[in-house]
Amino acid sequence: MKPIMKSSMRRSSSRGARHSVAAVAVGAVLALTATACGDDGSGATGDKGADGSGKGEITFWDNNGGVRTDVWKEIVADFEKANPDIDVKYVPIAATEYQSKVDTSIQAEGLPDVGGVGAAMLAGFAAQNALEPLDERLAKSSLNGKLNEDMVKSLKAAGGGDGTLYSVPTSANNGVLYYRTDLFKKAGLDAPTTWDTFYEAADKLTDKDKNAFGYTIRGGAGSIAQALDAMYGQSGITSFWDAGNEKTTVNDPKNVAALEKYAGLFKKVTPAADLNNDFTKMVAQWDSGTIGMLNHNLGSYQDHVKAFGADRFRGIPQPAGTGGKRVQVSNPVDGLGIFKSSKNKAAAWKFIEFVTGKAQNSKFNESAGQVPSNNDAGKDAWVSEAEPTKLAAEALTDGSTTIVQLPYYLPDWNTISKTDNEPAFQKVLNGSLSAKDFLDTLADQLNEAQAEWNEQKG
Repeated sequence: MKPIMKSSMRRSSSRGARHSVAAVAVGAVLALTATACGDDGSGATGDKGADGSGKGEITFWDNNGGVRTDVWKEIVADFEKANPDIDVKYVPIAATEYQSKVDTSIQAEGLPDVGGVGAAMLAGFAAQNALEPLDERLAKSSLNGKLNEDMVKSLKAAGGGDGTLYSVPTSANNGVLYYRTDLFKKAGLDAPTTWDTFYEAADKLTDKDKNAFGYTIRGGAGSIAQALDAMYGQSGITSFWDAGNEKTTVNDPKNVAALEKYAGLFKKVTPAADLNNDFTKMVAQWDSGTIGMLNHNLGSYQDHVKAFGADRFRGIPQPAGTGGKRVQVSNPVDGLGIFKSSKNKAAAWKFIEFVTGKAQNSKFNESAGQVPSNNDAGKDAWVSEAEPTKLAAEALTDGSTTIVQLPYYLPDWNTISKTDNEPAFQKVLNGSLSAKDFLDTLADQLNEAQAEWNEQKG
């Protein structure tokens, strides 16, 4: 495709060259919501590709390469066995590099046929006209009516103001607080079900002389969403925007105070290496050491089972605040999309149909520890047997939890929350930038992006 400059990313020099929706759902029980969005009007045409013969070779880019490579290789092998006239070139790409690689490839006309397209990055790709609309294909497919309706809606909302489907959901995720039950029992601590017990445990489980820490904090790639979760969870603020849907609440004084307390954990009750740890390093560190607690999501559950067995840790919903009310930020739905430049869209669609069918969708999500998008896969026994998934479902249906919807619909969201502010959050952790200044800058960027979005919507 030809290069395209997104107006929402380039309009203001103060933002420089700036270049992740809903909570989990088990079956159709958990509601996934997202704010509707629209195109930025740039309207690039580019290479429209072709349906092709439905045979031959297709290239598939995995947006969580390395972490999910083993299970994807199994699924690709199953697909090729079932479709001997189609060969799949599997390309694993690390989650931290995926968006930039796709953005670069859009400009360099080097996109694959099919690839991971989650809600957090969908708006940016759709704004560059890089994705193939999939509504008609889904309507004519055996998948029609088989996919979790709320996951489908959330991806439609994240991708375009006209409600076009650009990505078929594969799974949903949710934030989880993992804790070492053996360490808690030894220290005589209660489960960290509230923020007060969380901070108490983080302090009591720390013994630096023995290389023991109460918590591991995410300071590297992906740190912003985790920090926002901790902020809103403690402040109890339940909306990302004010009543007028114009100004963000991220720099509300309650959120500033919450971030100050949370960031203050760094090096006091956490390893110093946390400053640069992305989720893979953070998870590996927790699985191999004597750290009491870890915030991640359902996706790392199987890693912890392999490390400890199911009886030395638990994965529970995020801590509750005053009065038992839990507030947490939304987690994006993941999915697969066809890139518009593909010359073999028919074969790419066969691949998507296969991997989101019951058997393969169940296989993928059991390996990933996430919630299946296929309704029949969601009924498989392993879903209810995985405690973190079961508890997440209960927390989101018993009235105890309010979800703060992150603005995945903003084309600039991924850039603002990653490229622009992850390095700044590291400065907050090491004490060279105040939490207030960090959040004020973040708020200015978000407010400008929201103003542009509201203007485009008319």
